[in-house]
Amino acid sequence: MDELDRGILTHLAQDARMSVAVLARRLKVARSTVQARLERLETSGAIAGYTLRLGDSAREHRIRATCLLTIEPRSQAAILGRLRSLPEVERIHTTSGRVDLLLQLAAISTSQLDDVLDQIGGLTGVKSSESLIHLSTKLDRAT
Repeated sequence: MDELDRGILTHLAQDARMSVAVLARRLKVARSTVQARLERLETSGAIAGYTLRLGDSAREHRIRATCLLTIEPRSQAAILGRLRSLPEVERIHTTSGRVDLLLQLAAISTSQLDDVLDQIGGLTGVKSSESLIHLSTKLDRAT
């Protein structure tokens, strides 16, 4: 990945809807060059896809939380399968710390969040869970 590729990624991280023509103009290269680079970045997996990030007004009525799970050895595959079926589970990360899995959750009410946390805590193989409700976002650099 060279400077041009990083420039493309930087611009698209700020606005994934930016057209190839605008990208080319901002990066001062030919449109065909940007198109070829985009295809290569997509094929190589550097760009996994284009997505929509909800703004604060669309997220303001959603309660977000992090759930930390400690699980029984060799139960991860079964637990991951069950977690993937819960629509409130937005992301699942493995960790290297005192917990095994870190989940990012979103619910439309505290009762819905409470229900999903009960479901998660009741999964076979879950030894313990801890939840942290997000209050406000002070910085979000995620792309």
